[in-house]
Amino acid sequence: MIWHSISVWLRITLIDSMNKNFLLLYLLAAFVLSGCSSIYQPNVPATPMFANQGEVYAAAHSNIKGNASGNLAVAVGKHVAVMANGSYVDNSSGNQEYKQYMYEGGLGYFTTFGKKSDRIFELYAGYGLGNARDADTRATTTGMMPTEIREMDFEKIFVQANISRKRENVRLFGRSREFSYGTAIRGSFIRMKDFWIDGITSPMEENLFIEPVFYTRMQLNRSFQLQYTNGFNIGVVDNNYLKAGNAVFTLGLIYKFSK
Repeated sequence: MIWHSISVWLRITLIDSMNKNFLLLYLLAAFVLSGCSSIYQPNVPATPMFANQGEVYAAAHSNIKGNASGNLAVAVGKHVAVMANGSYVDNSSGNQEYKQYMYEGGLGYFTTFGKKSDRIFELYAGYGLGNARDADTRATTTGMMPTEIREMDFEKIFVQANISRKRENVRLFGRSREFSYGTAIRGSFIRMKDFWIDGITSPMEENLFIEPVFYTRMQLNRSFQLQYTNGFNIGVVDNNYLKAGNAVFTLGLIYKFSK
């Protein structure tokens, strides 16, 4: 909650182009959706903010709910980049146990714009694979025992657009620091390859998720930055299991350098 409050304050202060009413609507939607249950958990997308060929971006994100994501991207051409993402979730809360792993790769385009070339547009597309296991449990004399186990192997195709901006000379904690902020909007088509309920093959589902993510990044030194990310997902198809409902709230460390 503290991280969330800091992020909101930074956006209201720094993002003069973002409509505050939309931001409040987003926060309300994220709060409502975070309480829902789904067998799919979105990962933290890569937001490299590339401006030049030869730049390398690496990031690690995590939160207190056992959600960890990693990103790696390289600007291999003047406007061309490649990226790889991976995530792992291991969360036991109340009467539910959830685990998921996912990895994906993609190819992208980036360019700068604006009077000072301080705005960055990136477009990525890629493919991924993963597995998720969701179990309802109950307490017994020998410990927590599952009452129903749902498991799926899945594949995904995604398209992602990032719009970012760098702003320098923001004075914070006694010194001038560079801040960056932006939005990543991802469309992810998820399709079950296999689906089991209590080990029995069950009808498979597919869904198209719209996954908006907002991030604020603060420079720590020349190479390292601290990033706060929050977001949610919206499912187009009304499914029983493969549906929206899991929000993304993570704190990450960014390492970026040029060859």
